[in-house]
Amino acid sequence: MTRQPAARLTPAAAPDTAHPATRNPGPRPDPGRGQEHGPGHGHGHGPGHDVGWAEACTIARTAGRPLAGVVRPLAEAAGYALAAPVRALADLPSFDTSAMDGWAVAGPGPWRLKGQLLAGHDLGEPLAQGHAIRIATGAALPPGAMAVVRREHGRTEAGKGGELLFSTHGEPPAGQDVRPRGQECREGDELLAAGALVTPAVLGLAAAAGYDELLVTARPRVEVLVLGDELLDEGLPGAGRVRDALGPLLPPWLSALGADVTATRRLVDDADVLYEAIEASTADVVVTTGGTAGGPVDFVHPVLERIGAKLLVDGVAVRPGHPMLLAALPGGGHLVGLPGNPLAAVSGVLTLAAPLLRTLGGRSDPVPYAAPLGADVAGHPNHTRLVPVVLGEGPSVTALRFHGPAMLRGIAAADGMAVIPPGGAVTGAETVVLDMAWGSGGTFP
Repeated sequence: MTRQPAARLTPAAAPDTAHPATRNPGPRPDPGRGQEHGPGHGHGHGPGHDVGWAEACTIARTAGRPLAGVVRPLAEAAGYALAAPVRALADLPSFDTSAMDGWAVAGPGPWRLKGQLLAGHDLGEPLAQGHAIRIATGAALPPGAMAVVRREHGRTEAGKGGELLFSTHGEPPAGQDVRPRGQECREGDELLAAGALVTPAVLGLAAAAGYDELLVTARPRVEVLVLGDELLDEGLPGAGRVRDALGPLLPPWLSALGADVTATRRLVDDADVLYEAIEASTADVVVTTGGTAGGPVDFVHPVLERIGAKLLVDGVAVRPGHPMLLAALPGGGHLVGLPGNPLAAVSGVLTLAAPLLRTLGGRSDPVPYAAPLGADVAGHPNHTRLVPVVLGEGPSVTALRFHGPAMLRGIAAADGMAVIPPGGAVTGAETVVLDMAWGSGGTFP
């Protein structure tokens, strides 16, 4: 199937609800209801009060401030966000250059040939009227030259006093095939704003503009704590044990959002062990998986209370993932509590972790885009749904089949996550789509 990136070109807001015309009539059952928390971590509601999905994103985005700026050489700056605008340190190009291989000419032709100029070499003597010099692409035009005759547009003949150049396409106008000084920018022009992601192209532009290093925002340090006695690190699941999917999934996903994942640790279901791990962490953000609901081994809430953390988000009106939480820790860091089920945890990453990490890392918010739905999508009566979707043949997106809270088959094949308002959305409804971290919203290691 050919996917059409044109679907990404429609800018959109990220609402919690939609116009009634975009909804399916009447409430529809939520396929993942009552299965949010993951194996061994309870099925009841957590102690918090759900906030709307868009409000939760906003709270996470405004929960912190960008970290301090650090200087990185160009070779180490990729993947960071600019902490200050990049302004040209010199004109680009910094001198008039040839845009083509051929001859630099002065005055009307035919021209008497003399020598050659290569890129990186001295400008040489001024070029007198009626003279030409062989020139390579990128070489500086000598003083007096007014145009370039392309190699394929000129011919040479032996003449009295030396070789002559004739143009086969008439007299060249002044400036033909010349890149004038400052064509791309002038010294002091702002090339990129603070918050821009440092991509390979940005590195090239910075180097061309005269930079050896860049001031970037430090990457937030993140520690991942994977909770659960039922989890296996290897081998086949069975006898009440399941494979840990989030341990492999979360670190590269968070890294793609700009985090420096310093550790990923597996913890048993023990409140004291969790307390000690959070207390000992020096990370800017601690991410936990599981334990956020109200089951017998769901210890995140009591441990946060014991630590003296402040709950900023305690439950979100979204499916999957509604028992997610965000807390401010006493030492200035934050904790993002994700549900234990894999797709519910992904929902928590998109809702809470991604906005928080972008802010801490100084990254600009991605521009949301909308695409029409290729088919009806059922909704929860009161909650937003995040549904894995794939881009279709046209500009539309289609929901993938495997989107239960414990499933990863859908998200593994997805181009994005559609934000489905309460009540659902009908075929053709313009729907906000969230990019995966390795799409336009970030880089994948």
